[in-house]
Amino acid sequence: MYERALKGIPRDARNALARAADGEGDSTARHTLHMMIRSADTARETGRFVCSDAGVPVYFVRIGAQARFEGSVRKAISDGFDELVATINPPLLPHVTNPLTLERGYKGRHMPLVTFDVVDDVDYVDITCSPKALGSGRWAALEIFSFPDLETIERFVLDTVIRAGSQPCPPVVIGVGIGGSFDYAAKMAKEATLRPIGQSSDEPILAAMETRLAAAINKTGFGPMGTGGDSTTMAVHIEYAAGHGFTPVAVCFNCWINRRTRVRLHNSGEVEVLE
Repeated sequence: MYERALKGIPRDARNALARAADGEGDSTARHTLHMMIRSADTARETGRFVCSDAGVPVYFVRIGAQARFEGSVRKAISDGFDELVATINPPLLPHVTNPLTLERGYKGRHMPLVTFDVVDDVDYVDITCSPKALGSGRWAALEIFSFPDLETIERFVLDTVIRAGSQPCPPVVIGVGIGGSFDYAAKMAKEATLRPIGQSSDEPILAAMETRLAAAINKTGFGPMGTGGDSTTMAVHIEYAAGHGFTPVAVCFNCWINRRTRVRLHNSGEVEVLE
């Protein structure tokens, strides 16, 4: 899953880039978008990386309440990463970093980063791999407000995007988590980036906010890879949770590659590749 995520882009991201190119009014930005699409297609066809920053392995594992499996799950994921490091071509650069010593390598505490959730009424294990690199990871932000109105939340999202500028390698997918607790808001924001592009929130207030924010962000003029134009974001995805009077708001980015692969492991032994 990690290797596939490095050597192509999801279908929805490619389609979004093509739509952006068709509607882009700036000729340089339009050329840049077409170059991105060609680069992604070439990487998939030749087995090369779309970007030299392979990031670090991040997995979201959703375990069905009726799924049957056994063994050392975290160790299996870690062993898989070790095997990939030893065999992948081209080789991975050592991006796993100890935050205390700044030493870099392929091993580290809690690496790969894995989040587990339980899903009721299903009999499979659903795994999403979304490698996180420096460009998009550096600019995430979280702030805690007291009883904020929607305008305050939207202003914070826009301020975060403006501060990031073109550093996250636009056109980006932006995830926003509102409410819950400090950690839960960040989790929602990251998971929101994994939602397929074109799929709006099922909460009407959030769906309207997604539309407003996407339009505003595309008027900032950063454009693809900072070349200017109308295509700074492919999508804004927002999730929310009930909480207390204090309301955390988290914002994170996925770069234009929008790396994401996904499989389901069924009780029957079938491995279903979803993305």
